[in-house]
Amino acid sequence: MEKEENEQRTGLLYGIGAYGLWGVVPLFWPLLKPAGAIEILAHRMVWSLGVVAVALLFVRRWAWVRELLRQPKKLGLIAGAAAVITVNWGLYIWSVNSGHVVEASLGYFINPLVTIAMGVLLLGERMRPLQWTAVGIGAAAVLVLAIGYGEPPWISLALAFSFATYGLVKKKVNLGGLESLAAETAVLFLPALGYLVWLGSSGASAFGEYGAGHASLLAATGLVTAVPLVLFGAAAVKVPLSTLGLLQYLAPVFQFVLGIVYFREAMPVERWAGFGLVWLALTLLTWDAVRTARAARAARVRVAPVPGAAAAPEAVLVAEGVKPGR
Repeated sequence: MEKEENEQRTGLLYGIGAYGLWGVVPLFWPLLKPAGAIEILAHRMVWSLGVVAVALLFVRRWAWVRELLRQPKKLGLIAGAAAVITVNWGLYIWSVNSGHVVEASLGYFINPLVTIAMGVLLLGERMRPLQWTAVGIGAAAVLVLAIGYGEPPWISLALAFSFATYGLVKKKVNLGGLESLAAETAVLFLPALGYLVWLGSSGASAFGEYGAGHASLLAATGLVTAVPLVLFGAAAVKVPLSTLGLLQYLAPVFQFVLGIVYFREAMPVERWAGFGLVWLALTLLTWDAVRTARAARAARVRVAPVPGAAAAPEAVLVAEGVKPGR
């Protein structure tokens, strides 16, 4: 029991480390200026593959490569995931370096709502009443923000939909975090490297033009990408998914605070109103998830086999208010 508690405590620290690093990464991208967002993105792709390859050599996990190469459909999904994460990464880097940190944080706040909506529309999943309410409030928040901005918050929506689509594709691929990132960056490596070579040959590259320190920071994009992912992978095997679900809000919270406090971005009344509605929706969503998880645990306890007694799982589930198949 004590060993399990220690593992969960360690996993919690890993999770906080992962989401904490993702939350403070807006501080890193401006350091790479005057390199443009596309050049930074290309460096991130190239150096990430190097870092992940070293990590895989260290843990000696290569058997999945041969298996993956034998599955054209899965390779196609990997290519799709790579394309979607390219859009997400590139837009995020551009938004941070263009003074849209708060709007970018909104994208990751509304991402769980978009993920649920996509599950209903694309996978035929059924939503519980509180989930419907949360998604409805989220839609109202987008409307309020659109009125406030004078246009839809397209940065937030693009980040939310691209990351939700990425998650959907990765669910179908079913690869580990390191393996998935290695496969995706392998797909992106040659186009990214080709772009960097072209930039260098045309004299437009920032790499090496602003000193060794700046070049080292561009190379460090691989570590910035891989380290939080490794921490997340370590956390995922040690703590319940419900805990990880709560920790995911750390990243956009940190980004939101940085946007206001450090980057001094404006927060007019209508933006506060929109964010308030999003936070209300997420509160309802979290409460519903916690309540459902508790009910499921209680149901499992009640259906556990008892010596000399016949189990009646269906009856117990109905008695507990948990409908089978949901």
